[in-house]
Amino acid sequence: MTKKIAVLPGDGIGPEIVAQAVKVLDVLKADGLDIEMEEGAIGGAGYDAAGDPLPDATLKLAQDSDAVLLGAVGGPEYDKLERPLRPERGLLRIRKELNLFGNLRPALLYEELADSSSLKPEVVAGLDIMIVRELTGDVYFGEPRGIEERPGPDGKPERVGFNTMLYSESEVRRVARVAFDIAMKRDKRLCSVEKANVLECSELWREVVIEVSKDYPEVELSHMYVDNAAMQLVKWPKQFDVIVTGNIFGDILSDQASMLSGSIGMLPSASLDENNKGMYEPIHGSAPDIAGQDKANPLATILSVAMMLRYTFGDEANAKRIEEAVKAVLTKGIRTVDIMTAGGTEVSCSGMGDAVVAEL
Repeated sequence: MTKKIAVLPGDGIGPEIVAQAVKVLDVLKADGLDIEMEEGAIGGAGYDAAGDPLPDATLKLAQDSDAVLLGAVGGPEYDKLERPLRPERGLLRIRKELNLFGNLRPALLYEELADSSSLKPEVVAGLDIMIVRELTGDVYFGEPRGIEERPGPDGKPERVGFNTMLYSESEVRRVARVAFDIAMKRDKRLCSVEKANVLECSELWREVVIEVSKDYPEVELSHMYVDNAAMQLVKWPKQFDVIVTGNIFGDILSDQASMLSGSIGMLPSASLDENNKGMYEPIHGSAPDIAGQDKANPLATILSVAMMLRYTFGDEANAKRIEEAVKAVLTKGIRTVDIMTAGGTEVSCSGMGDAVVAEL
């Protein structure tokens, strides 16, 4: 049965990197992968096309598709729009509308890029972490939220901004199960990261994760406060196998982990619903400073396609085929500027896409 992929290039470097991922999908399609692709607008491109960062047509396309391939959203030209119209609101809305609660963010260091890491090679060599981030709750979605005037210390009105950190038991339970299931397929170690010594929301998180752990006796469960986890990721990152955490903590820790692997341009992600329908995207942003210059690293987007094949389509063979092609390119010393190492051959964004296609 033909699988439909919604292709949403977005803004900035989004169209450039997605074009390279589509090249890869075209090769697999020519080799027999039964897929069709349809493009839609999101983010600033959605606003430009329809006055909405998530146009109705794009949402319907995503809902009617088996998977979504996303580039990136945002740009300085949209910063003065009212908040509901900004590109990032389109991204948050599509996650919520598709109920994509489980965000998988691998931090994997290719041995060829050990010298590109922010840490010493001996600290990060062999790094392979999976961060499972809850994606549809927490302060990004909790109510009430807003900016309003309230009496200040001197009795005069002043502006106050507020957001609500909110998690229900069911929200924590479902993402915990995703993390435990992944841990069962890896080294059977799971670290739950929160701030239970300060936040009631995190107290509930820890209690529920412990309850879920009773269904996974083979998995070694540990707990860590988020501030300590941030330190440990830099001090001794290889102590982690799978990390599960909330939305805002996961947002920060996964970006931190990206620098352990040499470049944020190397890391893919998957955002899944309860049936493994997913949206796949690189974890980096739209990089407007290099947009249109053919400089961006497309490997995170290409590796996101591998995750799509693995988690949504159950196609392990083609997922590995893509990953092995990427590794082969890196072994040959082919580099975009962000991962350039001594003795490497620098190529453009499209040049890197062509190199991966050649290996395929």
